Amino acid sequence: MKKKNENELPIRIVKKKNHHKGHHGGSWKVAYADFVTAMLALFIVLWILNAGDDVKQAVAGYFQDPSGYLESYRSGGILDGARGMPGSDPTIEELIRQVQEQRLMRMGESIIEELQKSPRGMIFLDQITFQIVDEGLRIELLETSESFFFDIGTAELQADAIGVLRTIAKEIGELPNKVIIEGHTDRRQYSTIVGYTNFELSVDRANSARRVLATNGLRENQIVEVRGYADRKLRNKEDPYDASNRRISIIIKFDEPGYE
Repeated sequence: MKKKNENELPIRIVKKKNHHKGHHGGSWKVAYADFVTAMLALFIVLWILNAGDDVKQAVAGYFQDPSGYLESYRSGGILDGARGMPGSDPTIEELIRQVQEQRLMRMGESIIEELQKSPRGMIFLDQITFQIVDEGLRIELLETSESFFFDIGTAELQADAIGVLRTIAKEIGELPNKVIIEGHTDRRQYSTIVGYTNFELSVDRANSARRVLATNGLRENQIVEVRGYADRKLRNKEDPYDASNRRISIIIKFDEPGYE
């Protein structure tokens, strides 16, 4: 038997006990954040795929050259009348909104150009207005004392008014946008038929315009609303009986991707 060396150190075997922690640190948060980011990117891509060509071009231009695109945006080179906050970068939503506004105004210019091609169309240029509102582009056909569009108290369109609406329908039908039609009257009370008021008259006039638009270029599901306001939204509030209060409004809505 080997004699133990007094200078030899004793050998100790240490067994470590495994202590399982209650969590695995913050790595799961990083993975979750990546997942949420990927889902957001997916939704944005799907939304853009359903948008119009102008929107796609605007988004593509932004990502290809963000600094150059934003500089053009601020200077008005790409989008006239930009409404972003001074000194701040516009959001994608603001860029898309401006692109849609410009596209709708170009359509308005096309309508004016078409009307200018005929002597009769030229007569109505002062009675048609174009304005960007919260819902989209509003085109208004304003009546005059000569009653170019409707005879007083009736919903039957004059021949010249039908021609103007046909020109408008041709241009709107080229767009994917939905359309709303509104009818308005002045404050003269309708009293020929018992129970028939300016509300019924304004709705009937809007429907008369709808029928012309629907048969001259608009798609079957393009018109989504017909509204009758009677004299509740006067254009000339100082003179409730002014002829310009008798009007038809056609609103071309901003794009709503995915909406059918």
